[in-house]
Amino acid sequence: MKKSPTGQLAVFLNVIKWLLLASAVGSIVGLSTAAFLKALGWVTTLTHGFSYYFLMLPAALFASEALARALAPEAAGGGTDRVIKAVNRRSGKVAPLVAPVKFVASIITIAAGGSAGKEGPCAQIGAGLASVTSSLLKFDDKDRKKLVICGISAGFSAVFGTPIAGAIFGLEVLFAGGLLYEVLLPSFLAGIISYHVSSYLGVVYFNEPLRFSPVISGGGLFFLKVCLSGVFFGFCSFLFINVSRGIEKVVHLAGLRISLKAALGGLVLVLLSFAFSTKYLGLGLDPLERALEGMPAPYISFLAKMLFTAVTLGFGGSGGNITPIFFIGATAGSTFGSMLGMDLSFSAAIGMVSLLAGCADTPVSASIMALELFGPRVAPYAAIACVLSFVLSGPRSIYPSQISKIEKSSF
Repeated sequence: MKKSPTGQLAVFLNVIKWLLLASAVGSIVGLSTAAFLKALGWVTTLTHGFSYYFLMLPAALFASEALARALAPEAAGGGTDRVIKAVNRRSGKVAPLVAPVKFVASIITIAAGGSAGKEGPCAQIGAGLASVTSSLLKFDDKDRKKLVICGISAGFSAVFGTPIAGAIFGLEVLFAGGLLYEVLLPSFLAGIISYHVSSYLGVVYFNEPLRFSPVISGGGLFFLKVCLSGVFFGFCSFLFINVSRGIEKVVHLAGLRISLKAALGGLVLVLLSFAFSTKYLGLGLDPLERALEGMPAPYISFLAKMLFTAVTLGFGGSGGNITPIFFIGATAGSTFGSMLGMDLSFSAAIGMVSLLAGCADTPVSASIMALELFGPRVAPYAAIACVLSFVLSGPRSIYPSQISKIEKSSF
């Protein structure tokens, strides 16, 4: 059936409307993301000037938790799951105080050494700003939800430095096995603009293609190793999800007061730092980059980072879990690659994106991220590992509020 000229004009005007709105949200979120990352870098440099900075963790987690609970309870804990819940259950409604509170609480947690990511805060700040914009413009629930999704995608794009994968991730993470195609165009635009705004403001990203050319030899032995790696990363994803859920459940069953819970979590992190190493604290970008450069990681690295991250977020620290997932995936890839005799840069790279696919149930955006970060020679193999990790990671996701629209396996 042909559309009438009036109907075609309505479609055209709607596209123009969302191009303008997505551009505005992308600019705002790019600015806020750059401000957050700059502030986080400055405060982290300041705190890390002290040799035993991590001794501040009990006080920092207490302050972060108390601030969030007093002013904006939605800002407590991990940011990504909170925005998923806001979109799936409240049509994108986010309290106005969430963005500033999340900004401050996450800096306090991460700068003191909490093992948490920077993407969760950026996504939640982006969602909060988009929600406030929707309220000012008096949008209905449907348009508010769409604009908040644009804010989420813009936040991920700006913090990852991958505008396409970030935009797709913002859509894919909401519904495992489904994409909201009606928000695809504005999400792409918001993500691209947010990325360019943050780049213009001085945010630097790691996006160098790996200097590695995969060579298939031995009758498909290399391809078999990639498949085995995908299976291993699926197991690692399953393990991290269940360790995180397990610690959250133990903390909940213990019935600790909020103040005591956060301080105790900080104390546990201090003890873990003395027992293992301080390199598992904070964002952990240096060990992550070394793994991607081909330097072998200690075999215990990925397991230790799982524990540090689960304790940080399970006991009330504020931040995301995707940056730790990158750390876990890259070091797990380095470990498994050394066992199979693979190039360590390559195995770390596919581990980094495959663990994201398995933990967050986002194989499409993880595969695209491999292309954007590591180049076209690595991407096909990474995509295979991502899908295997996604399928074999089990029915759960690192985000409890995510809605699953598929059954991975009837078996």
